[in-house]
Amino acid sequence: MTAAQQRPDWGWAAPGRVNLMGEHTDYNDGWVLPFAIGQRTRCALRLRDDGRLRLWSAQSDSPGLAVETTTATTPGDVSGWASYVAGVVWAMAEDGIDVPGADIWVDGDVPLGAGLSSSAALEIAVAVALDDTLGLDLGRTRLAALARKAENDYAGAPTGVMDQVASLHGRAGHVLLLDTRTMEIEQVPADLAGAGLTLLVIDTRASHALSDGGGYASVRRDCERAAATLGVRALRDATLADVQTLTEDSLRHRARHIVTENARVHEAVGQLRDADWTGLGRTFDASHASLRDDFRISCEELDVAVEAATGAGALGARMTGGGFGGSAVALVRREDAEPVGEACRRAFADHDWPEPHVFAVEPSPGAGRLER
Repeated sequence: MTAAQQRPDWGWAAPGRVNLMGEHTDYNDGWVLPFAIGQRTRCALRLRDDGRLRLWSAQSDSPGLAVETTTATTPGDVSGWASYVAGVVWAMAEDGIDVPGADIWVDGDVPLGAGLSSSAALEIAVAVALDDTLGLDLGRTRLAALARKAENDYAGAPTGVMDQVASLHGRAGHVLLLDTRTMEIEQVPADLAGAGLTLLVIDTRASHALSDGGGYASVRRDCERAAATLGVRALRDATLADVQTLTEDSLRHRARHIVTENARVHEAVGQLRDADWTGLGRTFDASHASLRDDFRISCEELDVAVEAATGAGALGARMTGGGFGGSAVALVRREDAEPVGEACRRAFADHDWPEPHVFAVEPSPGAGRLER
């Protein structure tokens, strides 16, 4: 029997996330409004005493073949999905935590490349598994920081901390209002089902990658340049009047998105508390327009998905995630969910694109040990 066949029971799981509002504000010290989804990554783990790391993924092209490295791994040793797993071990070692070695298996149903934080779900599943097995009791704030370090510095994806926090702190029926500067979290009730509403994810299946050194890194550099030009710590501290003084078009547009998107996060929180679903739909639409026209990270597939959804009766729709592909989300009345999904499929067929994957999500619990 091979080592892959000797896998222990799945012991831990971590969810992906949907960001309801607050796109690209997290690495600008702003506010975000994500929630954990039901789709999750599972982890099984067996410790070793020889410093070896052997990693298996059911989603890899060769699920029975291990990616092998050691606990002395450094960035660049492994690539692809395995870099997010090995990166957690590396980040722990950088933080003075000894991992003696491990066999690690992962599997799950968070769609890959869809802008739903499959990478953070992978990192957090491994992080909570190691934390639990080694008896570290690191706490969720520290685990989120270690997982982000793995993603940023080992896997090479320059993301903010929202994804890891959402995966760890998710709560059924709630969204997380996260202040990424202070790391304060407020759980905001979001009873969409009780209001007869559904949140649909429209996975465009368009290419989406954050660690290729391309568009995501470029927009982040623009935000940093804009803040430096304005003399503020981060764009969280800028005003619209400040933004208008920027003479470089790309900096002005992208800074304007961050300032207005932070405001939309707080608008969305108020709309959730007031059950103002029509208003929330309008905030969705305004966010997508800003991401498309100011931040300039949408793509044709996302724009078509949003237009088809709103045209078929969605209260509002917007792209979610890092952009340049991935998914849109649409706020719909329950009875309109199937017509909205069908409208998106027809629109993609009209463009001779692969059929989008349309499915409902709801605020779900965060990472932890699976019940046996």
